[in-house]
Amino acid sequence: MYLNTGYLNNSRIDFKDRSRPLIVGSCGTYKLLTCPRMPTYRPRGRLDFQIIYVSAGSAHFHFGHAENDTVVTAGNMVLFRPKEFQKYEYYAADQTEVYWVHFTGGDVTNILRKYGVKDDMRVFYTGTSLEYERIFKRMILELQRCQSDYEEMLTILLKHLLILIHRKLSKPRILKNEYLENEMETAAQYFNDQYNTEIHVEEYAASRGMSISWFIRNFKAYTGTTPMQYIVSVRIANAQVLLETTTYTVSEIGRIVGYENPLYFSRMFHKQKGFSPTEYRKKHKGEV
Repeated sequence: MYLNTGYLNNSRIDFKDRSRPLIVGSCGTYKLLTCPRMPTYRPRGRLDFQIIYVSAGSAHFHFGHAENDTVVTAGNMVLFRPKEFQKYEYYAADQTEVYWVHFTGGDVTNILRKYGVKDDMRVFYTGTSLEYERIFKRMILELQRCQSDYEEMLTILLKHLLILIHRKLSKPRILKNEYLENEMETAAQYFNDQYNTEIHVEEYAASRGMSISWFIRNFKAYTGTTPMQYIVSVRIANAQVLLETTTYTVSEIGRIVGYENPLYFSRMFHKQKGFSPTEYRKKHKGEV
């Protein structure tokens, strides 16, 4: 099992704090690889709020009562409020990957309402997005590093996540066909998982029984971008993280994200971000 977590003041104890409008208490991610099952049982709930984002696979939630079983699939978020009964399981067989954040504050309910999360909402569809994952990872990093003003940065990052959720909830669902939507979601997840390999969009479409033109047209309707543009954006976004957080050379990072030719990698990075990888790294470190 892969896990990465961060806790405010290194404390795993949940807490309620109304001294500020919004406070992030902890954040983390779980990905079941070898562990067959990961259960959570809190009959009295917690003192804080929790958002769980199912980024891959599915998870089993027992809302309200232990005997209830609701399967929540990738692309959905679950919200638990203070003192709500909590029972849920992740299974390796479902290839579950989740991100979660706990938060409290004196104005949380109004903030959630402001960003479109109504009082009766428990599970809401937001789609899968690398941007969600980047925000969760940044929150984990802030909690682990505890740099200056990190608590304020955590609030900003959580509000960023809520804004993206609001935009998704406010946007009409263009694709109404369940089969079509599942196919496009599956494709997006496949590209996220395999972005650093040699992907042939035509072969992928054929493997799913779709013509290439039909697939590209509907994938763009679902994501707002073509399959290759989507793959490139995932590669460059992961390259950004490596440039910011590692000492790998530009050539090494290019290979890690799927580009064997370092010049081509630099050219693609510059086209996407307006800087070469070297310039981006220096800018991030404040050297320019």
